[in-house]
Amino acid sequence: MTKRDLSFSQLFNLSFGFFGVQIAYALQSANISRIFATLGADPHQLSFFWILPPLMGMIVQPIVGLLSDKTWFGKFFGRRKFYLLIGALIAVAVMVLLPNAGDFSFEQRVWLGLNSAMWFGLMSLMFLDTSINIAMQPFKMMVGDMVNEKQKGTAYAIQSALCNAGSVMGYLFPIFFTWIGIANTAPEGVIPDSVKWSFYVGAAILILCSLYTFFAVEEMDPQEYAEFHGLNKKAEDQTEDTANQATIVRAFITVGLVQFFCWAAFMYMWTYSNGAIAENCFGWDGLNAADASFQSAGNWVGVVFCVQAVGSLLWAAFLPKLEHWFGNKGAYAISLIVGAIGFISVMFVHNQYVLWLSYALIGAAWAAMLALPFTIITNAISGSKHMGALLGLFNCTICIPQIVAALCGGLLLKYICAHVQAGMLVVAGVFLVLGAACVFLIKEDKKE
Repeated sequence: MTKRDLSFSQLFNLSFGFFGVQIAYALQSANISRIFATLGADPHQLSFFWILPPLMGMIVQPIVGLLSDKTWFGKFFGRRKFYLLIGALIAVAVMVLLPNAGDFSFEQRVWLGLNSAMWFGLMSLMFLDTSINIAMQPFKMMVGDMVNEKQKGTAYAIQSALCNAGSVMGYLFPIFFTWIGIANTAPEGVIPDSVKWSFYVGAAILILCSLYTFFAVEEMDPQEYAEFHGLNKKAEDQTEDTANQATIVRAFITVGLVQFFCWAAFMYMWTYSNGAIAENCFGWDGLNAADASFQSAGNWVGVVFCVQAVGSLLWAAFLPKLEHWFGNKGAYAISLIVGAIGFISVMFVHNQYVLWLSYALIGAAWAAMLALPFTIITNAISGSKHMGALLGLFNCTICIPQIVAALCGGLLLKYICAHVQAGMLVVAGVFLVLGAACVFLIKEDKKE
């Protein structure tokens, strides 16, 4: 079967819903530490709340991939779109509930060191990340399903652009709503209205974007899908299958080692940026999270994360030249070193505007992390009838390092960083340097 080219609008439609999903993900990553600190969490507890997002991703994405590989819900719901719709609907409901955790009149009991509002927030976070992962995975898989090898680079570039655009919008929502007059402070233990409205509007955009892709995309039926991917060939070519399995295992191990250090580093950025910026640039005393200085720093976290996303876009445009000059691995390592410089510099910056440079440099590492590992893996699994399950499994190389980092975060903050949250970003920088060193262990095939 000739693998036809898709028009730009068809490629765009495949990924447009990802814009809404990424807004939800950006709101989560920029505000979770702020929300739980406001609810009463100690800084040494913060990393434990961050265990849930990667844990749910590690569980959900392989399951969604495996199930959607083996199911067909008819022309209307398709193979992947069914999961996209279910995930988006659940995410919308939870995004409305999560920022209200401090408003519900719970009996203020404490169990395992957490009050009832924090437990409600924790359960909401679990369902939010579960639903985001259910909604996110189909977009990755539909590109693999429906786009030929020649256009995959364009398709993933569109997805990356929509991803960064959604991130920028989600990161800026809190400071935007503060700017138009919505309150950015609230009584102790209550989430400010600027954060609540950010989640409400993000939820509305998420469902609208997801519905657009749901109705605009028509997935291949099972027969067309099998012909497109050459799955009807006879099972006599066992040698090729075995060789391909070896390639997949090798790619997973070598890329996974680099991923470990990279994603652990970004876990600490998401967890400790709010506290680090509040202490270094807004004069926060580290005690009362309801204080205006901490909440203002929370808004500024959205701004610098936005700068990181823009820096990532600019570096992504430069990345092909870097690959031409130094090869894939050289470009990967250089990008991670630039990001490490950005992380370490945060410790020494006390002007909120100078932080733009620090986070723009961090964007270089983010651009490489989004592009190069995924390229290597998709090349390794190309033609496999288990593509969805394998892409879900690859997500474990993203989730496991975040879980390990979250478990160790409180101890590192106490014993290595002397309770200074900015010190955790120095740890993140060291991790990226180690990741850059491990890049040269990656084995690339010529076809990559």
